[in-house]
Amino acid sequence: MRRRTDGESPVARQILLLQVAVVVVLVVTAVALASWDARRDLRSAARDQATAVARSVADSPFVREEVRSPDPTAALQPFAEEVRVDTDTDFVVVMDTDRVRWTHPDPAQIGRRFVGGIGGALQGRVFTEEYAGTLGPSVRAVVPVVVDDRVVALVAVGITVDRIDQRLRDDLPGIALAAAATLLAGLLGAWLIARRLRRQTHGLGEREITRMYEYYRAVLGAVREGLLLVDSDLRVQLVNEEAERLLALPADVEGRPLSELGLPPGLVAAVERRTTVADETYVLGQQVLVLSTSPAYWDQDEVGAVVTVRDRTELQAVTGELDLVRGLTESLRAQNHEAANRLHTVVSLVEMGRPEQAVEFATDELQVAQDLADELVSAVEEPVLAALLLGKTAQAAERGITLDIDGELPARLPVGGRDLVALVGNLVDNAFDAVAETRALRRQRVRVALAGDADHLRIEVDDSGPGVALDDRQRVLDRGWSSKADEGRGLGLAIVSQVVARHGGHLELADSPLGGARFALVVDARHEAAR
Repeated sequence: MRRRTDGESPVARQILLLQVAVVVVLVVTAVALASWDARRDLRSAARDQATAVARSVADSPFVREEVRSPDPTAALQPFAEEVRVDTDTDFVVVMDTDRVRWTHPDPAQIGRRFVGGIGGALQGRVFTEEYAGTLGPSVRAVVPVVVDDRVVALVAVGITVDRIDQRLRDDLPGIALAAAATLLAGLLGAWLIARRLRRQTHGLGEREITRMYEYYRAVLGAVREGLLLVDSDLRVQLVNEEAERLLALPADVEGRPLSELGLPPGLVAAVERRTTVADETYVLGQQVLVLSTSPAYWDQDEVGAVVTVRDRTELQAVTGELDLVRGLTESLRAQNHEAANRLHTVVSLVEMGRPEQAVEFATDELQVAQDLADELVSAVEEPVLAALLLGKTAQAAERGITLDIDGELPARLPVGGRDLVALVGNLVDNAFDAVAETRALRRQRVRVALAGDADHLRIEVDDSGPGVALDDRQRVLDRGWSSKADEGRGLGLAIVSQVVARHGGHLELADSPLGGARFALVVDARHEAAR
């Protein structure tokens, strides 16, 4: 595979950098929001704490008693300091209604006016604010001291902002630790994703992937063969128009499992086994196709399979015609040889002065041939089929095969003459090939049994060949199967199966009394009409 030469960064690296940037931004943003939220919570907690302490001091009977004494500072200053220390606040100030301090952490501030607002405290309400007083910025609460439904003094409790910020700084290590753990997890996840993406994209850049996809599409459309690209899960990922046409694939084929496309079972099995299959011939509908499959690899890792399809219909038709001409030629050669022998015999008898015997010999030979032709014509009223069987009889005699034809067929049948020739011709040829394998073992015999009328047709072909193994019987009847596909032959049964299926019939396979196999085709026009 060509590596990048334009300095383009791999897609996996670009995504890794993007993910790292996103993770860092998210973590920094989260830390900032967490810090801001913690700071807000600490200020709210400080405000609540100051309000609670101020309420407690204002509601204390001791305070209510001492604020009415001649010298409130003497008793309230030690009390206020003790409360300040116990509650971890920064100041507890008790003042009169004119805001003159009676207590303060700094004794020098006692007797001076309270710095800051008191809101509606003189009206009996609680007032809170953040204000920069003598101790610096602080969060404070001012609560009235009420005696006999009359405000007689005020209590202010505050916590400096520095103390609140110190609490925040104490919490920052925990926030930083959580942020570091989150950042580490995010970076690890981004690295794992980038690693998987690098393996799947093979380290390619986005422009190279785009070019590759465009080139592949162009190649798929330009080649004259049908191409299917299947992934490791046996799902179709790419298919060109030629494959769609030859295999009659649906428009939404991409992404679908190979087993759902109605392809020949042998081809699907080969792809599943991850084996290489070269030039297997199948019959699909009216087409003869040559299919090949091979596993696809990238850096020694299997990534799927490539299936190629070639149309061999026209070539097969020409080959069939050539085989027919060759068979007729051989038959004519054999008949010419036999005729020459008979002619020499007649001439020799005449030369020997026995003309009567010469005439008798010639007449007997003509009568045998005529009787055979008359027998076939009378039994098979379909002229095309009768001619075919007459030719097969001559071919069988030449090959040393005994061909028996039993039964009768009327002129009107549910299958036309052309299809009859395809059915009977292929079955008989298949039987001839089968018995040829047992030439030295047993007598070569083929029997054709014919029966039918305008609505029904049954043709049985028995042979004395080796038969069909039990393991192969179902495969023989499978759509498009051929035992001789690697030789470019053996398509007869597949063609017979297709023709019979087109007429709503079926093909049966069983053991023959002759020792080989029996193929029986049945076509019932009444059953087809009922469907």
